[in-house]
Amino acid sequence: MKRICLWSSPRNISTALMYSFAQRNDTKVIDEPLYAHYLSKTNADHPGKEEILADMENDGEKVIEKVILGDHEEDIIFMKQMTHHLIRIDESFLDKVTNVFLIRDPKQLISSLAQVIPVVNMHATGIKRQHELFHKLSGENNKPVVIDSGEILKSPEAALIQLCNALNIPFIKSMLHWQPGPIKEDGIWAKYWYENVHKSSGFEKQHTSSRDLPAELADLYKESLSFYKDLFDHSIKV
Repeated sequence: MKRICLWSSPRNISTALMYSFAQRNDTKVIDEPLYAHYLSKTNADHPGKEEILADMENDGEKVIEKVILGDHEEDIIFMKQMTHHLIRIDESFLDKVTNVFLIRDPKQLISSLAQVIPVVNMHATGIKRQHELFHKLSGENNKPVVIDSGEILKSPEAALIQLCNALNIPFIKSMLHWQPGPIKEDGIWAKYWYENVHKSSGFEKQHTSSRDLPAELADLYKESLSFYKDLFDHSIKV
């Protein structure tokens, strides 16, 4: 069984990528299994916080044991994860999964995130954490795959072919399209975050990608840029 953990920054195309993998007959997708753990360990003010905590397992160690490393019938388990959810938890399970980092231009990411949560900082973006984890895992001979959302949107088929090759799984053309609307694997938070994906039928660039960066977040953008550029240097190109 291949266990794929997609470690994404928020406000990326991680949900679209999850929908893409959901089109595969050999794959089970799981939506942010560590979300409730993250909320239980922080004071993060997220939409639907109480619903999420009531709906999901709050103990991250149990999630790792029963979900991430648990038994599944499918050959491939694709887990959409947020990098900042890795908090106060034993990270040794990362050596037992295939790790993929989904990155995005921090200007677009920060500008979009500011529309959804009240406090945007380096922790919330997950960018520095991605950078730290990439180099930690690379140093342990468990080098992750890095892919940029801009490359996927530029040429979805070419990018997905390369991604599947890097994961040692066959590319399936059905990954390029899906039916508009929710899927059964959506987390309970989908109503707050997934409006654009539910309107889509494939990888589409959103008009909000060109929104201006809030002036008060300019320093955060500058700090994030060096981490992003280094990860981009290691990423799949089309």
